[in-house]
Amino acid sequence: MGDLDYVYAVARIRVKEKSLLTDADIRQMIALPDAKSALSYLIDKGWGDEDSGGDMDRILEAEERKTTALMKELGLDLSMLDALTLPQLYHNLKAAIKQTLTEDNPAGLFYDIDPYGEAQMMKIIKDHSYDELPDHMRKAAAEAYEVMLRTRDGQRCDSIVDRACMEAMIEAGKHSGSDLIREYTESTVAVSDIKIAARAQKTGKSVYFLREALAPCRALDVSDLAAAASKTEETLMQYLQTHGFKEAAEAWKESPSAFERWCDDRLIETIRPQKKNPFSSGPLVAYYLARQNEIRTVRILLTAKANGFSEEETRERVRQMYV
Repeated sequence: MGDLDYVYAVARIRVKEKSLLTDADIRQMIALPDAKSALSYLIDKGWGDEDSGGDMDRILEAEERKTTALMKELGLDLSMLDALTLPQLYHNLKAAIKQTLTEDNPAGLFYDIDPYGEAQMMKIIKDHSYDELPDHMRKAAAEAYEVMLRTRDGQRCDSIVDRACMEAMIEAGKHSGSDLIREYTESTVAVSDIKIAARAQKTGKSVYFLREALAPCRALDVSDLAAAASKTEETLMQYLQTHGFKEAAEAWKESPSAFERWCDDRLIETIRPQKKNPFSSGPLVAYYLARQNEIRTVRILLTAKANGFSEEETRERVRQMYV
């Protein structure tokens, strides 16, 4: 796309941004008495389609489809978004390994990703046909399968696959042709490393586990992060405070939910500058990411409502909106 094409596409996105949920919308939904009334609020705003009915999952799936369709309509090369969808692909890999080697078979475990949905991924894992996977997945798939087969250690299986995913995101971001995607994937990996380190410290994981699980990125020296997390919580918090992540340390001390919220909010801050950029794919990608954050936040909010969480508990879990 040329500059003029982007000007038109960005103008369309600016109009679409006006229909994104705001922080005020989220506050209003939190104040509603139950999940049903919150769903009604969304439907009144145009969420879902004629096939959704009042079903939460169908409504959110419809919004995912609308977002992808808009990106296609505006002429965005969807291959640019590959780096952003890798977590879903790697999630399917983990699900297939665990479902193959354990008795667990929960419904709705897989993302519908062509050509690596449930049926395809299960067949690849059962047949050990790793060469049918993308190059960046093959080694991790074989290693994670063997670990799960020998030890039934689901956590280590996850860490092997998750690190491979993070490394693939960094590489895909570099080759995406988008400065925003490159920056976003770097931020995603940094935030993921901090999550892993914080959880590992809480559960007493060794420095060897951390070195295997953490993925290198520009923002952090993962060797130093692993060393800090393998000691005490105070040591880890001090490391984060002195390396540009003071808010992460503060959120961790507040509560696990506050920490998870900080992780997602940090990524939203990465895309906010695109509101002032009219001459590139950045605003389109930022809108796509804003929609993903919006849908994820709505799922968290509705799930909290359905499980009878208080307004305060729900508020602690929801994310910052893009607009």
